[in-house]
Amino acid sequence: MPSLKIGFVGLGRMGGNMARRLKDTGHTLTALYDLDRALAQSLATELGVPAVTRLADVAAAADVVFTVVSDDAAQLSLFGETGDSLLTAAKGKTFINCATLTPAVHVELERRAARVGAATLEACMASSIPQARNGTLYLMCGGAESVFRQMQPILEKLSSALRYIGPAGTAAQVKALVNLVMNINTAGLAEGLGLGQALGLDLNILREVFAQTGANSQVLKTDGEDMQNRAHDCYFSAAHAAKDTTIAVRLAENAGLTLPLSVATKQQYDRMTALGLGTLDKSGIAELTFKGRH
Repeated sequence: MPSLKIGFVGLGRMGGNMARRLKDTGHTLTALYDLDRALAQSLATELGVPAVTRLADVAAAADVVFTVVSDDAAQLSLFGETGDSLLTAAKGKTFINCATLTPAVHVELERRAARVGAATLEACMASSIPQARNGTLYLMCGGAESVFRQMQPILEKLSSALRYIGPAGTAAQVKALVNLVMNINTAGLAEGLGLGQALGLDLNILREVFAQTGANSQVLKTDGEDMQNRAHDCYFSAAHAAKDTTIAVRLAENAGLTLPLSVATKQQYDRMTALGLGTLDKSGIAELTFKGRH
């Protein structure tokens, strides 16, 4: 597998660190692309890998292309059926798409790729920046199982916990539910700590009690102290939390379910975005619940 040529599209904090990790583990990187040309050139210089300015050039230079972009529209634009596109001369290529997307988008990408003789795999990430750099991502994969097995040796260099879920779209469904529950937990923790502050409680003691009771959660470990101290350096943005919760709410609507906690959480993250707080970490939702903040 190290002999396969690998390209990357989307070189932000996750994509850039995944590229670094694969280069560190002996894989051959042949093309880097980002709309931010300066970012692409900086990483290209660091890794000694060419930066290209056309999507078609990424597909031409690589056997396997990772895409790590922000949303449905950005993802679909990479696989345009006209103009500059990864689908140009893509026969025999494999595209591993890592963004959190509407599940139907992954199904559509698989259709477009198959039409030109290429393959796709969704590799949904449930981890953050340090894990991308260290190769300890939790990856949920969807698509043809044969494609997953072919790509598994590469994916194992990025992941300490690799899970095949099922056909195209199913990993994205699971990822949407992971982020839904995480975001609801984050919103609930912000309300609990915000109310504790309003009551004059010692938040250090309150967090300690939460940690020893049914109020404990992974979010308490990662976000509780940050909420208290207003330390919202971004690892997973509020804007992404809004997007991902929206995906889950729409899945629920399509399934004929009403999920009031999901809707309320979406409204909170939408409000953050409207207030210009979307670039804060998801822990910044505490800015809406602590007295005297927003």
